[in-house]
Amino acid sequence: MNVRAYGRFFVVVRQFFPLIVAYLRDRRRYILFGEQREVTSAMRRERARTLLDTLLTLGPTFIKLGQILSTRPDVLPPEYVAEFSKLQDEVPPADWNEAEVVIREELGPAEEAFDSFDTDAISGASLGQVYRAELDGEQVAVKVRRPGIEELVEADLKVIKWSLPIIIRFIGEARSFSLETLADEFDTTIHQEIDYAREARMLEEIKANFVGNDDIRIPSVVESHSTPSVLTMEYVSGTKVTDTDELDAMGIDRTGLAERLERIYLQMIVDDGVFHADPHPGNLAVKPDGTLVFYDFGMSGHVEGYVQEKIVEFYIGIANQDIDAILDALVEMGTLSPEADRETMGNVMELAIQDVRGEEVEQYRIQEVVGQVEDTIYEFPLRLPANLALVLRVATVVEGVCVTLEPNFDFISVATDYLVEEGYREEGIKQFLENRGEEVQDLAEAAIRTPPKLERTLDSLNQGELSVHADLDDTDGLFESLANRLIFGALLTAGVISTAMLYSFATTGATVVAAAFSIGVALFLVRSFRSGRSGTRATPEFTRQGLSQQRPSEAEGTGGIEAMAEAGEGTEPGPESEPVGAPTGDPEGEIETD
Repeated sequence: MNVRAYGRFFVVVRQFFPLIVAYLRDRRRYILFGEQREVTSAMRRERARTLLDTLLTLGPTFIKLGQILSTRPDVLPPEYVAEFSKLQDEVPPADWNEAEVVIREELGPAEEAFDSFDTDAISGASLGQVYRAELDGEQVAVKVRRPGIEELVEADLKVIKWSLPIIIRFIGEARSFSLETLADEFDTTIHQEIDYAREARMLEEIKANFVGNDDIRIPSVVESHSTPSVLTMEYVSGTKVTDTDELDAMGIDRTGLAERLERIYLQMIVDDGVFHADPHPGNLAVKPDGTLVFYDFGMSGHVEGYVQEKIVEFYIGIANQDIDAILDALVEMGTLSPEADRETMGNVMELAIQDVRGEEVEQYRIQEVVGQVEDTIYEFPLRLPANLALVLRVATVVEGVCVTLEPNFDFISVATDYLVEEGYREEGIKQFLENRGEEVQDLAEAAIRTPPKLERTLDSLNQGELSVHADLDDTDGLFESLANRLIFGALLTAGVISTAMLYSFATTGATVVAAAFSIGVALFLVRSFRSGRSGTRATPEFTRQGLSQQRPSEAEGTGGIEAMAEAGEGTEPGPESEPVGAPTGDPEGEIETD
């Protein structure tokens, strides 16, 4: 294993070397010396495309890494996130001879384990591929793990872990935190996705939560023919959820369909705490009666109860346009650093909401709010804990699908109605009133306690007995810098006077030494002023114009709602064709390469 990992390390370094050199040149114009150079948005987009090609070249593990990175705007700039969002879990399927070995090891010969088996894969993915078969007279979809994927994944994970300490040395503290959590998340996620036994458990758990709900259909697992490497499910056909022409021909109410889709995901995340985390159009289909069909539960997750509560508070804060409630929810979820400048972040959130708000409170979209916040995550102390990255991805992708179904779909209105129906919003209002009541009570008690204290303080002041003790927190080293400059200034003055006196009365050698000392002190003094100037940073100011400029345009390919929807379309099988056990599609139509 280690031998293979060492070999992969050199392969990865060779692939990433041009980008490493470019990044070093950004920090120092000539790598070893010179000033930093400005990196434009166009340069980042070009590099994102190059990096995308590199990930595709390196194979399944790095393709999956690119998909994870597309959900982490706290790690990459918006240009990279937008480019990586085009990555579908799509590589050419393995040869049947290789997949047959896996089936034989797990179930025996395919012709004996199944009544019939179509050896042409109906979808190919980075970690597995799906075949169609017949078992006991029923059509089934058989998902087979890619041969040798375990060894390749383990080798690539070692390479990533070896590279992480090196990468961290070149980035800031906030990015270091995000990269470390990303590495842990990726390790966990990819091991979960290659474990088909876990996928079967998650599928059955989610399916059980919707028993009796006719709005959703989840394929059943055929346990007798499922193992950690092979997953056999009932074959359920359907029309791709974004095939609007076919849906119209079927007489499907697309607005109602979008609302049902959002409500299903709200139940998963807010109520059940376990959710399908890969809702791109290839994994969603529609039956003729309007039932939504869900495929591929390899990417799924759990939401802790505490996080569920904070997600509800976040949604209610947006619906109520309560900036403080939104920021509090972000801090308590671990997304926003408690030390962040709340005034600055509040301005960003307020302008973002104002920019997308309609005439009424509910007439704006969560995707646009989240999109603008994502754009600031790379520049502000925002980070995405692992347990929230998938939730954010689900929210944005589901909203994109809903808007594809109905361009005027009001995501927030549906979410608000759901929270009201389930009693969450009333509970939030009740808690708000209780908190305000406690504050009024505290204020009344303080009003009673304050006058005696104030009288005692004034008496002490009148008698000259009042003393004030103050502790100054010099977190930026300002006082230390001023002290150093005063010392250097005093030494420089003494050095100049000494040099003049020695030049007049002493030997040349002593004069040279004094002059050298003075020059050295002068250099240190100049350096202290230069470092102080370069270390000063003004608090970023955000305006509506700045937010508008920061928001990527669809024409530039940086991922608006429509671009997100388009990224899903054209990457999956056609309508009513085959089940989607894993994401599929034509990479040539979706991934831009140079």
